[in-house]
Amino acid sequence: MRTNLFDFTLPEGRIALRPVSPRDTAKLLVVRAGAGIPMAAEFEDRTVRDLPALLRRGDALVVNDTKVLAANLHGRRIGRGEREPPVGATLIRRLDGSRWLALVKPAKRLVPGDIVRFGADGRVCFLDQLDATVERKAETGEVTLAFAFSDAALDQALSERGDMPLPPYIASRREVDEQDRSDYQTIFARAEGSIAAPTAGLHFTERLTAALREAGIAIHRVTLHVGPSTFLPVKSEDTSGHKMQSEWGSVSAETAADLNATRRSGGRIVAVGSTSLRLLETAAADGMIVPFSGETALFVTPGYRFRAVDALLTNFHLPRSTLFMLVCAFCGLDVMHRAYTHAVVAGYRFYSYGDGCLLFR
Repeated sequence: MRTNLFDFTLPEGRIALRPVSPRDTAKLLVVRAGAGIPMAAEFEDRTVRDLPALLRRGDALVVNDTKVLAANLHGRRIGRGEREPPVGATLIRRLDGSRWLALVKPAKRLVPGDIVRFGADGRVCFLDQLDATVERKAETGEVTLAFAFSDAALDQALSERGDMPLPPYIASRREVDEQDRSDYQTIFARAEGSIAAPTAGLHFTERLTAALREAGIAIHRVTLHVGPSTFLPVKSEDTSGHKMQSEWGSVSAETAADLNATRRSGGRIVAVGSTSLRLLETAAADGMIVPFSGETALFVTPGYRFRAVDALLTNFHLPRSTLFMLVCAFCGLDVMHRAYTHAVVAGYRFYSYGDGCLLFR
């Protein structure tokens, strides 16, 4: 499909720079698509707190329990003369105890063998310095950094020195601060490995999860570590020219069995976020969800036949992004364009810290 079909106009004032508090008071646009549903009944304005009433007893929510790394580091190149140019790095994948794959700006200032010293100013670290050696530079732009420390010591140093990797549409308009360390993390987070939050999960509170369980709606966990390509716009003129980068995910045997039992008993599987949906669809085979552990690069566009997910709780996404393409595949291109127009007029807040929508396929 032509990529420009997924364009839309969003006023800058609709981009949320902070989440609402409490989280479950965010607005929720309910979208019902399908044959027989009149256009006047497609959309309903609710709040996330209404979720127990919008689902049915026996339904199952599936959340992503990945934890966001404090992956943005700021430092300077040292050891090559007096000039020490600033260097910024975003860690994207751990290779072993001391080595990380990173995106570096400006990468042209570094060559293999260079040493970068991170966090020399400002925040106090239990280590006097955090140095990394540039081990290699790939043609695709990624840099392998070999840190002077490893395992738990390195984890603590990165946590103390790093900033939360907020999306550019937030970070370019305000400073990243300590509040983001909790705001940009879901209450389910436990498996560290993402450089972006599974943002639909940001709406949940302990009160909401208790209300869901009391209403007979189960909550199951899967893990998908969100990588750098998930939120990027598609630059090719046609969706067929775009290639997703792979991300690591896991669906346990217990979770797969529970979700299959939900389906057998007539319950619906509700993915909390596009990451949970993509992982469940990757793990679907022969009408079942099977245990899965490995890489997925599933790219969902209109025409995709969903096998595992019946409803989707998600945020509002960027134009031309793979995420907007996914929701258009789920509910239809025309329906989602109308939904986003409705959301703009009704004052919904967009993107990672914004409001949500509940989509019924």
